[in-house]
Amino acid sequence: MSPRSASVNEELRRRSRERLLQAAVELVDEHGFEATTLGAIADRAGSARGLVSYYFPGKRQLVQSAVHRLMHRTLEEGLEREPRTEDGRERLARAIDAILGLARDRPVLMRQHMAGLLQAEGFVQCPEQRRLSELLGDTVARYGSQNVTADYPMLRALLMGAVYAALVPGVPMPVPVLRAELFERYGLDWELGVPPESPESAAAAAAGQQDLSRFFATEDRTEAGPS
Repeated sequence: MSPRSASVNEELRRRSRERLLQAAVELVDEHGFEATTLGAIADRAGSARGLVSYYFPGKRQLVQSAVHRLMHRTLEEGLEREPRTEDGRERLARAIDAILGLARDRPVLMRQHMAGLLQAEGFVQCPEQRRLSELLGDTVARYGSQNVTADYPMLRALLMGAVYAALVPGVPMPVPVLRAELFERYGLDWELGVPPESPESAAAAAAGQQDLSRFFATEDRTEAGPS
């Protein structure tokens, strides 16, 4: 049996990491952060438990990377949905609706994520977080920002604040109210994006509660050579 090529090994590593990310999102969404163990994540992913520590320093880093993956893929899906558009105002509206939609559709997961960001390590610098930053930065630029370096962190802070406000136990603010505040802040018409109570909003909510596997590329994208 000939050894696997470097490209095949790389693909297998990629798929293992993707399965761990997906399993982490699913289990935290179902049971919360504290009740989710690294062993349970490895078992759900069908991976050896030692692989978790190979890819991630610990549970907090794994879960944060997993949620950032869900966020950037949800954002990407919202920005690129049909009809496609290059209009900066429409794209910013879609971005706001995508992130607020996660607070609406995945409250347990997003509440755990926000709590994790307040831990000592803060943001985990990972490929998923960088991709999320790139998408939001591009959105700000297309909106017409003359200083993306300053305006992107402000958008990020406003979105984080809105998600936090929507998820505070006992005193959550309604997502439409938070949306209205953000839209007023950026001078966006209410009809842009995915307005609440529209057919598109109902469809987006249904899609947001579906199987998450579409956000995690675990399919085999290589053609293995003869063994």
